[in-house]
Amino acid sequence: MESGVIQGIINSGMRIIEKVRIIDAGSEGNAVARYGDMVVFVPFAVPGDLADIEVTRKKKSFAEGRVVRFHEFSEYRAESFCSHFGVCGGCKWQHMSYESQLVFKQKQVEDNLRRIGKIPSPLVRPILASHLTRAYRNKLEFTFSELKWHVNPLDKPAGHGTGFPDRDHSVSGESGILADNSPALGFHIPKRWDKVLDIDFCYLMKEPVNEIRLEIRRYSIEKGLSFYNARVHSGFLRNMILRNAGDDELMLVMVFGQNDQDRVISLLDHIRRSFPSVTSVYYVINDKKNDIISDLKLELYYGSEYLSEVIPPFREGFNPLKYRIGPVSFFQTNPGQASRLFRQAASYLDPGQHQMVYDLYTGTGTIANYIAPYVRQVIGIESVPSAIADAEMNARNNGNKNIQFVTGEAEKVLTDDFISAHGHPDAIITDPPRSGMHEKVIQTLLKLLPRKIIYVSCNPATQARDIQLLSEAYNFVESQPIDMFPHTQHVENIALLSLSSL
Repeated sequence: MESGVIQGIINSGMRIIEKVRIIDAGSEGNAVARYGDMVVFVPFAVPGDLADIEVTRKKKSFAEGRVVRFHEFSEYRAESFCSHFGVCGGCKWQHMSYESQLVFKQKQVEDNLRRIGKIPSPLVRPILASHLTRAYRNKLEFTFSELKWHVNPLDKPAGHGTGFPDRDHSVSGESGILADNSPALGFHIPKRWDKVLDIDFCYLMKEPVNEIRLEIRRYSIEKGLSFYNARVHSGFLRNMILRNAGDDELMLVMVFGQNDQDRVISLLDHIRRSFPSVTSVYYVINDKKNDIISDLKLELYYGSEYLSEVIPPFREGFNPLKYRIGPVSFFQTNPGQASRLFRQAASYLDPGQHQMVYDLYTGTGTIANYIAPYVRQVIGIESVPSAIADAEMNARNNGNKNIQFVTGEAEKVLTDDFISAHGHPDAIITDPPRSGMHEKVIQTLLKLLPRKIIYVSCNPATQARDIQLLSEAYNFVESQPIDMFPHTQHVENIALLSLSSL
């Protein structure tokens, strides 16, 4: 069937295609159906469902739609446990069993390596499941809004509450998003920067995160404190960030839109009295038009300046790695899985005392510091100065004297003069952003020709693209997927490449 059939359906106003099988899990948490030669992306469906789909948008090579009736339910379905499922934008695979989530994440990595990486039979090791599937995060950020947005109960998405919607029940809550005049403290609704969903309970971080959020909301309403309006950039309460580490360290960062010290101190004192378990409280005044606070002065109101995260060493007989985490420091949000990621990256190095390793996009130097005891020297390159400051502090705290961190963009830093000054790398570790490595970095690696490249990525598609570009000089050896974010479509993957001429 030609894709013009779908366009004809839309033009005629009929819009419904009947009894379509959901065949796969796709990008952005959507499911995938096929109608003739046209791919249709559908939210809140599960591979294996048989459904009638209303086509809502037609593109050149694909369509978007929503389920309006189910004929059969997939064996992969599971009960969704959160009352906000399908609305807040997080945990989009909550209506799938965790075991099936792992299957489709593994498939995502393998498919990208075959289709984009041009690797016919890639060796992909079984995905490492997260030991925790709830309360696994160590950081959450909430937004204050003077208008609370919510969803009409009649329009809640598939899987809401039970995982098995009524057969004739629309699964798109988009049309049901409503507002009232009460304030909200929660998460942004996807693709709506000015709309915040009030959160009753979030399962992503362990208590007392919900207790703290709800008490701050209650106290603020009682005292008549104004919540932020993002459209006109006004309001006293703007954001709050909660971070934890270990079993007993908890940091709160309050972001205020106005510098009213009396109200700031009153609120912070109330938090101190109500939650003695909070070990560190910062605040910052942000009267800018964006939410970035890393360029502002944060005030420590009371408690510890940093949190401390401890990661077991790669080899017995070595000290655990201790990472100090400040209010704006980056650290992997699933520390249990981060430990396994670091260990896997180190294992691909075959650590010895004679290796020079470049760590590109080093961030706060988490991997660089982890591998430093097992190699001769590490050069970490990162473009964000504040991240480099954290990386250097962590190196000092762990006694890693064989690391040098360099501030700058990798594509600009990696010059012939730089290589001459620092030494030729035996191995490269690279952990770029979702967009992948800069083309100039890839060309530089093809000139440098280190023996190994260990490529860490949160985006298997751009990783596979870069692996294909490197294939003129490198063989793909294997990769190890790691589930850092249960109940989401995201998957981390570590790929090992070896120089073809070896």
